[in-house]
Amino acid sequence: MFHKKTIRDVDIKGQTVLVRTDFNVPLQLDPDTNEQLVASNLRIRESLPTIQYLLKHQAAKIVLISHLGRPDGKRDQKLSLGLVAQELAEILPGTPVNFVDDVSGPEVEMAVEDLPEGGILLLENLRFSPHEEGNSESFAQEIVDSTHADLFVQDGFAVVHRAHASTVAITRLIPSVAGLLLEKEVITLTKVLESPNRPLVVVIGGAKVADKQPLIDEFLPIADQVFVGGKIAADGYEASNDKVYVAEDFDETETGEKLDIGPVSTTKLIEMIQSAATVLWCGVLGKVEDAAYATSSTILAKFLGEHPVIESIVCGGDTAGFVVQLREDDLSLHYTLISTGGGAALELLTHQDLPGLDGLESA
Repeated sequence: MFHKKTIRDVDIKGQTVLVRTDFNVPLQLDPDTNEQLVASNLRIRESLPTIQYLLKHQAAKIVLISHLGRPDGKRDQKLSLGLVAQELAEILPGTPVNFVDDVSGPEVEMAVEDLPEGGILLLENLRFSPHEEGNSESFAQEIVDSTHADLFVQDGFAVVHRAHASTVAITRLIPSVAGLLLEKEVITLTKVLESPNRPLVVVIGGAKVADKQPLIDEFLPIADQVFVGGKIAADGYEASNDKVYVAEDFDETETGEKLDIGPVSTTKLIEMIQSAATVLWCGVLGKVEDAAYATSSTILAKFLGEHPVIESIVCGGDTAGFVVQLREDDLSLHYTLISTGGGAALELLTHQDLPGLDGLESA
């Protein structure tokens, strides 16, 4: 099911390992200090199995690279990864975690040289350079030369659908394998496509039919039932297949704007998933940023989280963020996978190319 080499397949000991993580975390302003804070460290925590494996197997030095936000190839201090380095250091007490505000050049070379054995170094935001999204091989080569990396590990599942320097070009330069997060995401999502535990219920929400129609088309032959809610349903989505149930009632504003699915549809949804073995959920069911219209999404998230016997896979940036926030308020909630990659998950589930995965060494 996973046909690429992983860090388990190579000798780590004594190596300088360059890891492409996805630390594109949401930020928020501290109301007291007006300083930026990491609003959710899910993506940082999801990188820990790979980092801890490398530490346990005696990698000499671990160099992490990532992007944050969309600085459009320009340096923007508000999108510096220095904040993420601080968060990572707090999560890994006792492990040296350093940061350097560049991705190549003499400062990076010196920072790698000064890094103690078993230490971690996070480089600055890759997208401060236009060459990252340009998939520049010379940019990738500068990173490799400056870090003296022996091995590249792709663990940023959320970016493997992008042909960037840190996903594609770099794999042409040094041995390249998958990290444990990338492996977990691909295996879990592929299983839903190829051999799901049944009954399989697919829950589709969100706002854009264009984004979700390919997913509906993909799963119609596979799923036992498909539930369509969210703005897609509110805008009048129609389906002729008996497998598909489209939300039929809505919670509305005084002006008639439909901002959440209603109690009849929510009850129908819970009836569907009560007997499910697998639930794939992609897209929130209402305007969840307004608590008044987060009712159906909250009911669904809590039901799945309170029934770990159901294999639950949560996809999509807004959906994952919503579920993560709920789980932070209630640590007893459990999900099989909260995917870290919105676009990457959708593209994998609809059989599109993942260039950042294709470039890794085959098993």
